[in-house]
Parts: sequence; C-alpha cells; structure tokens
Amino acid sequence: MKQPDPKLMLVQRFFAGTGKSYDFMVNGATLGIDRLWKRKMVNMMPPNPRRILDFACGTGISTLAIANRYPDCQVVGVELREEYLEVARYKVQKLGVNNIELVLSRAEDYRSKEPFDCISSSYLAKYADLKLLTHSSKTMLKEGGLLLMHDFTFPPKPYLVQIWRFYFKMLQTIGTFFFPSWREIYYGLPQLIEESPWLSELKESLQQEGFRHIQMEYLTLYGSAIVSARK
Repeated sequence: MKQPDPKLMLVQRFFAGTGKSYDFMVNGATLGIDRLWKRKMVNMMPPNPRRILDFACGTGISTLAIANRYPDCQVVGVELREEYLEVARYKVQKLGVNNIELVLSRAEDYRSKEPFDCISSSYLAKYADLKLLTHSSKTMLKEGGLLLMHDFTFPPKPYLVQIWRFYFKMLQTIGTFFFPSWREIYYGLPQLIEESPWLSELKESLQQEGFRHIQMEYLTLYGSAIVSARK
C-alpha cells in the first residue's frame, strides 16, 4: 500500500478551513509585504509572454496580478485545494477576467502539452517534491523559458532571527485568538521554515536538470527569497 505523502498531509492540515480568510491574513500577517513580493515576481517575468503557469495559485492573488499585467497572455493557475480555487473562481468571474484558466491539481502532477514562457510559484517550494517539480517544469517550458520560485526563508543573521521569532510569537498570540483556523499555520510554519532546505535542494535540482543562469535573491530582511533559472 502506498504511504501518504507527509508534505501533502502537512498542507492539508495547515490550510483546512482557511480559504475565505486567506487574502486578509496573508496581507495583514506580512504587513502588506506579500503584495510587494508578488509584484516583484511579475516584474521579473519575460516581456510579451503568450502563456504563463502559476503553481500553487491559491485564491488567485498572483494569477490575477499576472493576468492584469499581461492581458494578451493565457495564464494557468494550478492549486491543490478546492476551497482556495472556489475563492479564485469567484474573483475571476466577478472581475470579468477572461485570460485565466484555473486547474485543481497538485503542482507535481500537472502536465501541459502546450509550452509556457514562464512558470512561477510562491510559497510552494518548502512543501514540494522539488526534483519532480523541476523536472516537469523543464518539460513544460519553452526553450529559454523562465522558472521563478519564491518562498519564506530563515534569516541567516542573529539579530534578524530575534525579530523573526518575535514576529511569529505575535502571530501565535494575537492571530490565533482572532482566527483560530490559522492556529496550525502560526505554530507549525516557523518550524517548517527554519528546518526546510528548499533553497539548497532547489538549486541542486535545477543544476541536475540542466537549467541555466540560476540566481537567488533575498527579499525584505531575508524573510523570503526568489530563485530564478532559464531552461
């Protein structure tokens, strides 16, 4: 019998029942910085793209940002959780956006016969099977296509670690009181970020797959990082 994937189980445990409050929480918990990070991701995308794939699209925040920036581009958002896709579908319909396709799938399992100019993801890397994800991403990218992966990182400097720990302590104390459905995330996420080797694993997987121009950039007091690579 196939054993359950622990990373998949972790995602299900963390995010159960959080779909409707996600937009408010991700903006409030990051003090609006999440918007800046996603804007930077969109700014890094190739000019005049025809197709862009947005992995772990959640409630469609990044997917809509991409579609609005590139109205002539077909944007495919892939999300594991149906409750998040329901929110994304509602926003797409309400805003009348017609260049977005939303797909229910685990990122590692998604395949497309039509290639993409860019594949991006935010907050996915620490949960993903990066060897499988980078391999499938390479098969779906056009030659010279861009892969962008963004996620939280544990600060490398002691004084920033103190700020980082205080920040999560505040979320655990205040955020959990007002939003009990987020308790699993506020208590489990700090440990996951601190222990996750996603940066080194991603770089190694990209090198093994033959990606070129692999670059990494820390953002906002080393709170997150973006890794970019070319097929």
